[in-house]
Amino acid sequence: MTAPSTSVLAPTPSSTGPSSAPSSTAPSSAETTTASAAAAQARSAQIEAAIAHDPSGFRVLTGDRPTGALHLGHLMATLDSRVRLQDAGVEVVLVVADYQVITDRDDAGNLPAVVRDVVLDYLAAGIDPERSTVFTHSAVPALNQLLLPFLSLVTVAELERNPTVKAEAVAAERRQGRGMSGLLFTYPVHQAADILFCHGNLVPVGPDQLPHLETTRTVARRFNQRYAAAAPYFPEPEALLTPSLTVLGDDGAKMSKSRGNALELRATEDETVRYFRRARTDSERHITFDPDRRPEVANLLRIGAHFAGTTPDALAESVGAAGAGRLKAVVTDAVVEGLRPLRARRRALAADGHAVVADVLARGTMRANEVADRTLADVHELMGTMYP
Repeated sequence: MTAPSTSVLAPTPSSTGPSSAPSSTAPSSAETTTASAAAAQARSAQIEAAIAHDPSGFRVLTGDRPTGALHLGHLMATLDSRVRLQDAGVEVVLVVADYQVITDRDDAGNLPAVVRDVVLDYLAAGIDPERSTVFTHSAVPALNQLLLPFLSLVTVAELERNPTVKAEAVAAERRQGRGMSGLLFTYPVHQAADILFCHGNLVPVGPDQLPHLETTRTVARRFNQRYAAAAPYFPEPEALLTPSLTVLGDDGAKMSKSRGNALELRATEDETVRYFRRARTDSERHITFDPDRRPEVANLLRIGAHFAGTTPDALAESVGAAGAGRLKAVVTDAVVEGLRPLRARRRALAADGHAVVADVLARGTMRANEVADRTLADVHELMGTMYP
């Protein structure tokens, strides 16, 4: 991996900078959030156009916590997008974030088995290790060493304001005998190290994740100001806004490995049929796409439309008064057919899964270590901590 050019993206105003004109009335937090999302949406459209023109200047960093095999929600919300960017010519770097598993749990489970499942899911979905880099946190020491200088660039108060940290602080108060771990408290800075070690300049996020990326931008900006003012070293990565897609499980709650309500990508066709047969709908017979009033029905329509190559409204119209039973049958058929090639690839890969995954991770780890070692050496030199 070579560092991508940082001049491809035009500079965007810092969200922490002063406004160009005074205002007598400060905007509310809701107005600020809406404005930020709208600006990010417009910027993402410009980035997509730039990718279509020349993808070579972009490097995407993203990944997953290996807490279980990937499921339908992962595919629809992130995996398909990663494969699309890879196929468009963008360099994609995928971190299997094994260190993040222990941010909020005492038992990491059988990590080798879960990591193997995640990598097999990546490959089956279309991630190509010849064009994308796949590695685990724990295998790249230099990446994690960046956490120390990066922590010096943020304050405790700033970390406490991070949405993930705030949510976990509330959750920790509800758990008896367990507070928030130091690893979780510093998670936003570890995320900055993930992105900046490879000079990632583009991060796919949903609108609700924009504040997370701002921590990384802050770290990059402050490092450059403090240690590389004449020639900024780290890019300030931009958000590639993705739809805020929440896929519901068969119980009507957000699809989640921990809730046991997810349809894994590796599930059999029979398991898929049983899964959608028990999915929640509602008592109205006529099928309509109304996410606010009919979330469970809307969820099934989104899933079916995704795999059938249509829209939720069009799918709803095709089912009409045939009711929930017909809707479930249509969605089941679409998912079974849509996942058939992925599942066939996964079965073939899993036949020699240990060797396949070992090879993918060995190559990805070698690439990631080369980049991380070079970045850490540059950081030491810029900070004046390179000793004879």
